Amino acid sequence: MVQIKGSAIQETINQIKRRSGEDAFQKILALLDEETRNVFKGEIYSSSWYSLDFFTHFLELEIHVLADGNEEMVTRGSEAVIERQLRGIYKAFVKLGSPEFVIKRIAAVHATYFQGVPIEVNLLGNGKALIKYTGFERQHRIMGFAIIGFFKKALEISGAKDVVIHFSTPIEDGKGYSELSIHWS
Repeated sequence: MVQIKGSAIQETINQIKRRSGEDAFQKILALLDEETRNVFKGEIYSSSWYSLDFFTHFLELEIHVLADGNEEMVTRGSEAVIERQLRGIYKAFVKLGSPEFVIKRIAAVHATYFQGVPIEVNLLGNGKALIKYTGFERQHRIMGFAIIGFFKKALEISGAKDVVIHFSTPIEDGKGYSELSIHWS
């Protein structure tokens, strides 16, 4: 079973409450099945692991309720999260790092947020990289939007230009792996 770190769930819940308020969070909770609702109503521990199935279901309902189904909002949300995380000394560190360094670093960070999802980084030279995620299943497809947002914003902060990111092998293909294609100048 693929799992996600509680700190990612906490950040999502906090972002919903900051942006849309407690009532919006409660509205999403009310739409969840009982098992998933009980997880999100309870205490979420930052160092604990939770089912990615529960989290992706929660994200899908968040997008339905708060963004009229516009999944691109997941990308924007993850961009906001990483920008907040890369403030201060970390932001300066990323700005000094090359895009290749940033790609390796983000992939390493993702490896600490997902359990059961090995990540391989292949730098292809000349502003190209291919990141392979193994373990995501079709129902986790919404995570692709978040992953794109993390890489895009971090690369932009590092000074990369003309950043183009897409899944050349999408999560929803259900192949047991997905491949993220990254190009920049």
